[in-house]
Amino acid sequence: MDRLQAMQTFTKVVEMNSFSRAADALHLPRASATTIIKNLESHLKVRLMQRTTRRLSLTPEGAQYYELCVKVLSEIQECEDALSKTGKGPQGQLRVDMPGSIGRLIVTPRIMDFRERYPDIDLIIGFADKPFSLVSESVDCAIRAGDLHDANFIRRPLSEVQMLTAASPTYLKQNGTPASFIDLETHYAVHYCSSASGRAAALNFLVDQVPREVKMKRAMMLSDIEAYVICGVLGAGIIQAPRFLLQRHLEEGSLVEILPRWKPLPISVSAIYPQSRHMAAKVRVFVEWVATVFENCPALHIAGWDATSGLDSRSFNDLASSL
Repeated sequence: MDRLQAMQTFTKVVEMNSFSRAADALHLPRASATTIIKNLESHLKVRLMQRTTRRLSLTPEGAQYYELCVKVLSEIQECEDALSKTGKGPQGQLRVDMPGSIGRLIVTPRIMDFRERYPDIDLIIGFADKPFSLVSESVDCAIRAGDLHDANFIRRPLSEVQMLTAASPTYLKQNGTPASFIDLETHYAVHYCSSASGRAAALNFLVDQVPREVKMKRAMMLSDIEAYVICGVLGAGIIQAPRFLLQRHLEEGSLVEILPRWKPLPISVSAIYPQSRHMAAKVRVFVEWVATVFENCPALHIAGWDATSGLDSRSFNDLASSL
């Protein structure tokens, strides 16, 4: 039995949750993947997976073996890279996933800097609009917004995204400008529907250091954050969104910030990668690079904002899932 091939096959089956997809990814006959895992279990004298017609699940021994395999395979790859291309720095394929708005407006405009620094990294960027498993989709690193309390991931904080409440001049002319968050009860809001939870995110404010949620009449509801902003620009209702998405419209005058005294809670943005994976050099340099990008992005700086511990608001996490 080729132990290295067996370890590679096993980890790929786990990550793709499928024998057939793993075999295709490894360019093996589909029957071979099943045979290899059976032989591996026979060699180890333990059951690694529980198989049903609909899904695969790891046994406790399988979960432990998976973590060890990932670490060993990562170290083998780095050793081979160091010997074959000494002095060329991090290399290999790097799969990164991030929300579309962050990717398009913050990361992609600066991506050639990363390319110039690390030309031997084959960077593949996906823009996800829904939650997914980094492990099952073989993503090395992801950028995510909102509170992340998952022991399976290591989290590197990148920034706190400032939120603003805004409306179009047309809407304010027709409905009046609210002087207090209490006035919002008579106004219309464009609601954002989280793809993660399916719930509408209500407007939130920090009032006397206490997070407060305001229920408003709903003009409409959307599940795309950029379309959500456009509806605000068109005068459909009041919106609450990240400053970096609203900045151009504020400068052009197509949106006006309202209730600046009561700021919404900011949203934490982090780089995450699976706890079970050895942090390869290619992942490390990307995380460090993207941290610098966020640090030096003026649109993300929160001037005069005192971040509080209220970042676990469910509605704000709903909105964060779309960033």
